[in-house]
Amino acid sequence: MAGLKKKDKVIVLSGKDKGKKGEILKVFKKGDKIEEVIVSGINLVSKHKKPTRNDPGGIVKKEAPINVSKIMLVCPSCDKPTRLKMNLTEGGEKFRVCRKCGQTIA
Repeated sequence: MAGLKKKDKVIVLSGKDKGKKGEILKVFKKGDKIEEVIVSGINLVSKHKKPTRNDPGGIVKKEAPINVSKIMLVCPSCDKPTRLKMNLTEGGEKFRVCRKCGQTIA
């Protein structure tokens, strides 16, 4: 899905976390396309961590990347999952618009 940015609210469409909402923490691109994203509280995996001088070891839960096809943006104004629509201003700048309510998304 093009147009996703850091700090966008998204909902998971399929998989073990289906229906959960979260905020995008990191975006991974391959060329010009967004391939995967890390979403807060979604796709948690257990990571075994060795102890260091300052940090005790143990099993740590952490977010793993999720494919961009499994998530959808949630509009901040209507609070519904939506696809993005890109519009142009008179000056030629692009901005994102919700397809359901028509509000601009920052």
